[in-house]
Amino acid sequence: MQATWREGNRFELLPEGKRFWPAMREAIETARRFLWIELYLMESGALADRFIGLLQAAAARGVEVKLVLDGLGSLALSRHDRQRLRAAGVELRFFNPLAVTRLGGNLMRDHRKLVIVDGELAFTGGFGIVDEFIDAWYEVAVRIRGPVVADWMRLFADVWDSPLTRHGRRRSRLARQISPASALAPAAYPGMRGRAISGRGHRYQAIRLSLQGRVSTARERLWLCTPYFVPTFSLRLALARAARRGVDVRLLLAGGHHDHPGVRYAGQRFYGRLLKAGVKIYEFQPNFIHAKFSVADDWVSLGSCNFDHWSLQWNLEANQEIEHTGFANDVAELFERNFAASRRIDAEAWAKRPWWQRIREWGFGTLNAWVTRLK
Repeated sequence: MQATWREGNRFELLPEGKRFWPAMREAIETARRFLWIELYLMESGALADRFIGLLQAAAARGVEVKLVLDGLGSLALSRHDRQRLRAAGVELRFFNPLAVTRLGGNLMRDHRKLVIVDGELAFTGGFGIVDEFIDAWYEVAVRIRGPVVADWMRLFADVWDSPLTRHGRRRSRLARQISPASALAPAAYPGMRGRAISGRGHRYQAIRLSLQGRVSTARERLWLCTPYFVPTFSLRLALARAARRGVDVRLLLAGGHHDHPGVRYAGQRFYGRLLKAGVKIYEFQPNFIHAKFSVADDWVSLGSCNFDHWSLQWNLEANQEIEHTGFANDVAELFERNFAASRRIDAEAWAKRPWWQRIREWGFGTLNAWVTRLK
């Protein structure tokens, strides 16, 4: 599906779980017709128990509930919880379950995070149904209203009817149930322009191409937040060039609190050259920052996509892009608060880092390079 810019939307920034979880819970509780949900991570625990309860209640009052989970990201969802969902009437499907017969094919994952309510409201970000998302991880989401919701519905329908998700079921033609975006274009939200943009692994890299285009054309500021920073060579080159031409380039990355420390070390091997080019690098200190969002002048991208080879080349990803001065300034203020809670990497000190740190960078960087060649 081609990503089309839509006028007449309303976007609300929801930083931290204390903001977006209550908003999503309220939306699910008030759903009248249908709930379409697509997630990478869902693990049994306290949050999953509450979430399943919400879906059970929705199905009991006659709401159609469709739930797509990634075959790898949902491995820790117990059989009991899966049975609870199906017994309640939730239509549950899994994207690309692991198979020993096709090792390379297992690398492609559905990394999207999406909640759609009645075709009127949507949420996206980096969230999952895992207990850590409540207290231990820093996350950001966006609430979406307006004609772009129809595009998010099409992205969901595309995955729902994918051969990797249907597993032999008859194609439902879910996309035919979606009204044209023009029919969902209320004049109540003037001035907020946006588009739902997706990435479909190695076959379709719209998110990567859009990001690199913005990096190349940014004039004043280019601030990127990602927990997994293992960028492609072309993106590293574009970031360095932007900094050299005077753009304020800053990276907000995960610090010592990390769910995959090896990924952090693999990305740190690029710090030296980026710092030399004038890129400012900050490592977030309070907890693990799992959010994925960017601002380039008055453009914002927020969603599921990380700046690593997995997201940019292999995974199914989806971001909400927004062109709006006020929203971009709100995101910039959020960045500033997070920069203040971070440790800025000093170029001179980094050049003198100990030998054991360099060995970790080399080791995990070599491993990452090897894994990226599997496909």
